[in-house]
Amino acid sequence: MKNLNETIVAIATPLGRGGIGIVRVSGPKVKAIIKSILKKTLQPKFAHFGLFYGAQDQVIDQGIAIFFASPDSFTGEDVLELHAHGSPVILDQLIKNILRLGARVAEPGEFSRRAFLNNKIDLAQAEAVADLIAISSERAVISAVNSLQGKFSEKINQILDALIKLRTLVEASIDFEEAESLGNKKMLEEIARIIQQIERVENTAKQGVLLREGINVAIIGKPNAGKSSLLNCLSGKDAAIVTEIAGTTRDVLREYIHIDGMPIHIVDTAGLQISKNIIEQEGIKRTWDEIEKADEILLIADDNVTKETNPEILLPSSFRGEQNMSSRGLTAGSSTKNKITVIKNKIDLTGEKARIENDVIYLSAKTGVGIDLLKEQLKKKVGFVDQTQGLFIARRRHLNALQKAKGWLNAAKLPDQGIELIAENLRLTQNNLSEITGAFTTDDLLDEIFSEFCIGK
Repeated sequence: MKNLNETIVAIATPLGRGGIGIVRVSGPKVKAIIKSILKKTLQPKFAHFGLFYGAQDQVIDQGIAIFFASPDSFTGEDVLELHAHGSPVILDQLIKNILRLGARVAEPGEFSRRAFLNNKIDLAQAEAVADLIAISSERAVISAVNSLQGKFSEKINQILDALIKLRTLVEASIDFEEAESLGNKKMLEEIARIIQQIERVENTAKQGVLLREGINVAIIGKPNAGKSSLLNCLSGKDAAIVTEIAGTTRDVLREYIHIDGMPIHIVDTAGLQISKNIIEQEGIKRTWDEIEKADEILLIADDNVTKETNPEILLPSSFRGEQNMSSRGLTAGSSTKNKITVIKNKIDLTGEKARIENDVIYLSAKTGVGIDLLKEQLKKKVGFVDQTQGLFIARRRHLNALQKAKGWLNAAKLPDQGIELIAENLRLTQNNLSEITGAFTTDDLLDEIFSEFCIGK
């Protein structure tokens, strides 16, 4: 991160042509830049229409200028926004002129980072800014707005308040050599209560992660079982070629959909079979690669051909050649097998009813009958619930921090521990929770988080 006392500038709107393009400036030289570019003084928080001047007082454009005086701005510094016509040439001229006046180009996420460092927002709120820009469903937008308004941080701070009170009592008992004065039973009850608070937040955060990241779903099976038809049915369009010829799909096809706001990354794969065709062999290899990466696997079988529902029989080891199924983690009881949902397809030909029986889904990818059952089953397997109230957007780092904090608290509950060790466990718990809001963090973590932001945010 460069010097925070420098003035930074960036285009805040997407690249390309548009009706409006916004240039954002933040830092101590904003007022001087206003005087040079606009030739007048701006009243804070008012929209001013005027001309934008260049180096030789030539007119670059005309538009709206808004000045936000420190500390009443997004970054907490003096901020200028120039709303110009959305021509890349005009915006580039404005940027060059502002650079000439002593600013530098902002780094990714630097405006949000300055807002965080100037205590305008905490780290969870800053991440919500980036998520609000990137997410693609209405429910995710609502959740990101909740995080941006501080609802996630509020829950974390409530836990921290209870934890700090407990730490104060524990450490006071050390200072006064009265380890029993706190009362072991009372202390354990308070630790258990805080663990329950963390678990409630953790459950909501899991929903937030699903809304933000979604799941990866791989459709696999033998050739002509209906994998491409299922992809088309789920995506609502003819994304894959469907024919009666087996082996039409030889490469990986990807589609992106939503189920009740949860993003689903669907992958259609090459049919699994024994093949001497080099191209088909490469497609089958890529299929196994997708199986390993998937969060959920839809193993589709033609109900008109086989009544078998056992995944290890539907996917014999010979399909893998010299590397059998056990080497790829598909043995009974394995975590990969637990990700498999068996689908009996083509019930429009067999006359079977659409249903879920022993976790096997009977449907028709051609007619769409039973597809709703599949969608509900996917939500159930990943623990996604239909709710909007109280949700907030979350990231995997938040879940990791919550899980580590819970681990330290569980360690503090272990019997026969000295009061000093309990106090240390509570301190580490506080550090992990504080990483979520940024009250306790490292520059490396900040660099990693803000590097994912766009330049003008």
